[in-house]
Amino acid sequence: MKYLLGIDQGTTQTTAVIVDEFGGMIEKHSAQLPARFPQAGWVEQEPEDIVRTVREACAPLISKYKISAVGFDNQGETFVVWDAETGEAVTPAIVWQDTRGQSVCDSLASNVDLNWLRQTTGLLLDSYFSAPKLKWVFDNNPEIRKRAHEGKLKFGTTETWVIWKLSGGKLHVTDPSTASRTLLFDMNKFQWDEKLLQLFDVPASMLPEVKPSAGYIGDVDFTGQGRALPLHALLVDQQAALFGQACFKAGEMKCSFGTGSFLLMNIGDKPKLSNNGLLTTVGWNFNGQTAYAFDGGIFVTGSAVQWLRDNLKFIPDSAASHDAANNSKDAGVVVIPALQGLAAPHWRTDVQGAMFGLNRSTTSDDIVRATLDGIACRVYEVVTAMSQDAGTPPPHLKVDGGPAGNPYLMQMIADLLNLEVRVSASVEATAIGIANLAGVSVLGTSFEQLANGWKAEKVYMPKMTKEERGRKLEKWNKALDAVKKFHE
Repeated sequence: MKYLLGIDQGTTQTTAVIVDEFGGMIEKHSAQLPARFPQAGWVEQEPEDIVRTVREACAPLISKYKISAVGFDNQGETFVVWDAETGEAVTPAIVWQDTRGQSVCDSLASNVDLNWLRQTTGLLLDSYFSAPKLKWVFDNNPEIRKRAHEGKLKFGTTETWVIWKLSGGKLHVTDPSTASRTLLFDMNKFQWDEKLLQLFDVPASMLPEVKPSAGYIGDVDFTGQGRALPLHALLVDQQAALFGQACFKAGEMKCSFGTGSFLLMNIGDKPKLSNNGLLTTVGWNFNGQTAYAFDGGIFVTGSAVQWLRDNLKFIPDSAASHDAANNSKDAGVVVIPALQGLAAPHWRTDVQGAMFGLNRSTTSDDIVRATLDGIACRVYEVVTAMSQDAGTPPPHLKVDGGPAGNPYLMQMIADLLNLEVRVSASVEATAIGIANLAGVSVLGTSFEQLANGWKAEKVYMPKMTKEERGRKLEKWNKALDAVKKFHE
């Protein structure tokens, strides 16, 4: 039996899985990754913690299995800057959720052709991406800028940083899907863009080499114990989930639930721009196989349920939100769960969460239910935007991640979309996806084999009447308009 190792370096933990040659998961191991919040809007991680969690997640599996190839996916926009000689980080890992780059975006907005920016990168000028935050670091640390321009510093997203460290500085690499999340990369030409580097004052010398998403990259010692393994695949975590969910055909889409909800729709081998507030991103690119995707990120999902649990103390644990919602007697409450602004398709970082329709009989169960309904409405908005851009709705929605195990939430999403929701039999679709991509490279596994191997654990069929759906969405839209006006 051939074994593949998939490493999912996510925002809250690193998960490693062993997958067999048929794409089936054999075993997994995870290590928690802490974050810190030094001030409002700032989200950081300790760079060495990221390396440590990769070692901890991989070590038990590498000691047990004979591994043919490794795939490594990453958080996307989170990055580190480090000294090229010593390997010592000179910045924290600045996380994708961090908004300190917004002032940079505001100051550049009048100096850049935003249409050209979208055509080149598929993205918006937003602090979500790496480059504005990197420029903020330079603007606020002239010594770091000076050393960067002298060629003494390296830049990398989390997989680039970890691979550089665990290859002893031999490999400074990324892939097109990850590079396409920086605001420095031309998604049409698959290369760093000179004009963007000038715009954000980033020297090319600090950037990693962009390797294909699949193919032999180099040997990396993922445990730090002298057992180097061949690395064969690199992707952003959400693109790895798209691959893991076997969304290989244009029009197929998935939603990965976690801290947020991240929806990607495969749009084929040509980039298209959205007319409805979505991003365009590279799905994967290797051996003449290219997939682009529409991308709609919702920043608050699991974190909204955590808020109900930890801040409001309405539920003892996240799973209890299902029962609380079903116990609710008042469907009139509306919660806009914009606890970190409204991302796709609105892109209003200034908007905050709100509740409507409270009265003397409102209970904590009603608010829990309305929060789950609000999450479902946000998913509805993004799927609807994708369907409009694609010209047709998807055949179904494939879902994975912790909140996909909440029956109330999944049924509400199926009802609002009037679409079949298929829950992946494996919650680790992301790590399995990157392992399977390594398998495509080293074993010659076909997309058809992987598609045939994908299984649903549960399927939710829509049950809501058209009238009820219309009433619910009308209430949501009224509340959303009110919240936007409040923050104008």
